Amino acid sequence: MNLKRFFIINLIGLLLAIGTTTELFAQESTEQYVRNEWNFIDRSMDISHGIPEDAAGVLGRIRDRRTLRIATEPYFPPQEFIDPTKVGSKRFVGSDIDLAQLIADRMGVTLEIVPMEFSEVLSSLDENTCDLAISALSFVPSRAAAYEMSKGYYFSVNNSGNGILIRSEDQDKFQSIEDFSDKVIAAQRGSLQESLMAENFPGYKEFIRFRSTQEVYTALEDGKIDAAMVDIETAENYIEKEGSVQLMLLPDFQFQLEDYYQGDRIAAKKGQLQLIYFVNAVIDEVLESGQYMEWYKEAEDLAQSLGL
Repeated sequence: MNLKRFFIINLIGLLLAIGTTTELFAQESTEQYVRNEWNFIDRSMDISHGIPEDAAGVLGRIRDRRTLRIATEPYFPPQEFIDPTKVGSKRFVGSDIDLAQLIADRMGVTLEIVPMEFSEVLSSLDENTCDLAISALSFVPSRAAAYEMSKGYYFSVNNSGNGILIRSEDQDKFQSIEDFSDKVIAAQRGSLQESLMAENFPGYKEFIRFRSTQEVYTALEDGKIDAAMVDIETAENYIEKEGSVQLMLLPDFQFQLEDYYQGDRIAAKKGQLQLIYFVNAVIDEVLESGQYMEWYKEAEDLAQSLGL
């Protein structure tokens, strides 16, 4: 199989077991909270008066606690990262952090950022240590089956998709998919890229999952791995920022996903559709106004100024 072509990844079959579900959250409420056919939530609620009086589940607990707890991995600029010039909670910055703050503001509660490794972000919802996961989460069918996912709020400008990152000196070693059979490949643990690589590569010597994308890049530069599945836009930004000629994306090798897979999402514990309805209303607001992309550009400039 020649690599110089586009690979269109059709994951529809993975969704066959995921149907439309309707749930009721409070007996006194007659409103139904519904997932769509792809098992994420694309509807919203009226949040003009903050958290509704009939709020139940996690949304009700947020109201009673007066605090919204957000799980994030703060090492993914410009969406979430640490500003070393600041202290305390103010050191957590980025466009996702701005979005989290707006959600808390619309709820009328205080925001608490809970930093952790990416692989722990979603499990924190199961453990009830956090209320929402906001960490540049991609839509993955397995995630949608295990958690409630919002509509998309950030979309790559050119829909660049996902690709394979290698060392430039190794370009001639990869002429077909079979050339990966004796190679060490990698991806970030718990990411969409991990799922794509695991499901679509017929063979490899070893598959390593790293905690962060930075660890993936460093391992490849240091020769500890031979190739990695990455988000193309993020990898291109890294190569440009570092001025690196050591790494490159395999030409014309791209995993393109269907439209309903596009966009970063916010996740909540399974069953908390009412909470995601509230979140979606805030997403509607920032998409209509263009506010999220303004935050993204500001965070991008800040990250660059900090050398991130």
